Amino acid sequence: MKELNVALIGCGFMGKAHSNAWRSVRLFFPEAAAYPRLKVICGAPEEDVQAYADTYGWEEAANDWAATVARDDIDIVDIVTPGKLHAPIAMAAAESGKAISCEKPLANTLEDAEKMVEAAEKAGVINLASFNYRRVPAIALAKQLIEEGFLGRVFHWRAQYLQDWIVDPSFPLVWRLQKSEAGSGALGDIGAHITDLAYYLCGPVTEVTGHMETFIKERPVLADVTGGLSAKAGQGMGKVDVDDASIWLAKFDNGAIGTFEATRFAPGGLNKNCWEINGEHGSIRFNLERLTELEVFSRKDPAYVQGWKTIQVSQEDQPYMSAYWPGGHHIGWEHSFVNSVHDLLEAVANETEMRPTFRDGLYVQKVLAAVEASNESRQWERVV
Repeated sequence: MKELNVALIGCGFMGKAHSNAWRSVRLFFPEAAAYPRLKVICGAPEEDVQAYADTYGWEEAANDWAATVARDDIDIVDIVTPGKLHAPIAMAAAESGKAISCEKPLANTLEDAEKMVEAAEKAGVINLASFNYRRVPAIALAKQLIEEGFLGRVFHWRAQYLQDWIVDPSFPLVWRLQKSEAGSGALGDIGAHITDLAYYLCGPVTEVTGHMETFIKERPVLADVTGGLSAKAGQGMGKVDVDDASIWLAKFDNGAIGTFEATRFAPGGLNKNCWEINGEHGSIRFNLERLTELEVFSRKDPAYVQGWKTIQVSQEDQPYMSAYWPGGHHIGWEHSFVNSVHDLLEAVANETEMRPTFRDGLYVQKVLAAVEASNESRQWERVV
């Protein structure tokens, strides 16, 4: 089994999620083509990176991402920083010949995303846009059913990603609420996920018309962009210059039509990533808050037993599940990252492409850019 050295760039919430995946993958996939060595975690100077390293099992802690990426002993660079750093880190990693995983959205701007694709493809390195929900077993099963013809011709896609963590106006101005750091608000943070899932399950979107809204336009300046205390803490209010919520309609290349809603202002929506697809032969729907369930409806069933059925995705013959527990013993959100890093390790070890690539991430970026353009023009916009 091949050993691959990993550098994780970024700490915080996503640093914890990715660290857990790198640590756990060998436990669940012991016969994989490669396993990771958690070589170094790199964070901002004001972060206690050594504490992260000690807690999550990284051999070294660092503060200089450029020096970390350039190291000869690093095989894979995993980027979980705020969006403004995605492009420079990824481009440097590509130039150094490293395989790259980058959190979504791929970049803060369409221009930066295009540069990342160009750099990765020119260098010929394996690159992953880290849309982890593709590797939720229930969603992977939905993909399998669609490819087997369960839906037939697709008519409708409808998706919501609902959260509620910033409804309180006293919630501080963290980096995710600043365009210079995050690129956009709910649109890029969670709208990117349902856009990628639509692409994965239904195919490309060709046109959109959308609206974006910021409900609370100023927030207390209590934290800097990394979430730590700021020199300006307690010095009044700061401007929120990203969207709190976005909604859009879409036309798909295959003739289907779709609706999308992404908001962080839906009380009770803790992390409700839910979608439904309607086709000529039936329907499929999913809700992340019931992660191990997939609901299906088949018109091919006899009329007297037709109805929605709930599939428990916990059996070893379902995607990824043979790596985990006996049937009926459920997995969690964190295992989507374990599945992702396993597939990445396999791709690097076997020198094969893994999707979604940066180019797939660029497509998502184009859809998001079209939504933003439509918000300004108040018209339908092509995804180009």
